[in-house]
Amino acid sequence: MAKTAPAFDVTCPCCSAVLKIDAADKAVIAHTAAVKPKMFNDIEEAARAMKEQDNRRESIFRQSVEAQKHASDLLEKKFQEAVKKAKETPDTGRPIREIDLD
Repeated sequence: MAKTAPAFDVTCPCCSAVLKIDAADKAVIAHTAAVKPKMFNDIEEAARAMKEQDNRRESIFRQSVEAQKHASDLLEKKFQEAVKKAKETPDTGRPIREIDLD
């Protein structure tokens, strides 16, 4: 009877799960998920983190609202600058194409 290789453990580099692999079958025979640490020690700390996140989200929203209020003024200034530039450099007619040079 041929000697079979024993199963061995491999740790996943992404999720730190432990996989038991059978060398003879070349297949995963068992999987143990990694233990995830607790994110917060108590409920008060989690509530405080949620309030901080809400405040940050509200601040970002207010900044985007202010940016939108001033966006029309900015676009108007850009348009006026483009009109001014167009008046300073008059149109010289049709551009010369390569086919016109033949």
